[in-house]
Amino acid sequence: MQNKTILYMENVTVSFDGFIAIRDLNFYMHYGELRVVIGPNGAGKTTLLDVICGKTKPVKGRVIFGEKDINITGMKEHEIVKIGIGRKFQAPSIFSNLTVCENFELSLRKSKGVFSTLFMRRTKSDQEKIFSILETIGLVDKAYEKAGSLSHGEKQWVEIGMVLAQDPQLLLVDEPVAGMSDKETEKTAELLLSISRNHSILVIEHDMKFVRQISRKVTVLHEGMTLCEGTMDEVQNDPRVIEKYLGRGGAD
Repeated sequence: MQNKTILYMENVTVSFDGFIAIRDLNFYMHYGELRVVIGPNGAGKTTLLDVICGKTKPVKGRVIFGEKDINITGMKEHEIVKIGIGRKFQAPSIFSNLTVCENFELSLRKSKGVFSTLFMRRTKSDQEKIFSILETIGLVDKAYEKAGSLSHGEKQWVEIGMVLAQDPQLLLVDEPVAGMSDKETEKTAELLLSISRNHSILVIEHDMKFVRQISRKVTVLHEGMTLCEGTMDEVQNDPRVIEKYLGRGGAD
């Protein structure tokens, strides 16, 4: 499965009132891959995730996902979640007045409402899954604390756990370490590397130190197109990247 493509974007173009955010982009990932996408502001990084999760529709091209090569280009966001693509946005969107466990229960029963979920009896299977995720994100001791009382980094880990509760094959992560301390950033790197053993992960990030910690393959976007791809060392030494991106003072 490692060599099989989980995601393929073919000639994708996205336009916002005449502004081309993504231009004839061809992009693919394999099963089990942890890919990092970098690039200057306005390069099309977040738009790339928006297209994959169905939030933004391209004016041209197609997006193919999974073992059955499903064309997800025209699908709705909730339909894309159901077939195995989960997204963690830059700002954590958790329920602050609920406990960490209750947040996970909502993710497990995403088709039901908040109140009906909270009054449902938690099954043994639910319990086991929730605590497995808590162990993965390192927050077993915070299971019954209100999510709003957690640190910024812990809230980010809870949201990553909420996405994991939906059993995604592909996890989209947008700038996970923005606003984190050095210690939280290091733990987030360890967490994503651990999750990547069983999931394909696509990460958008500006923090080059963090990118180096987790990257196996890096894609550099510039003006909605792929500028180059390779290891972090290959990318940093590419003359096009030095000129267009890293040579302008790094990631702003």
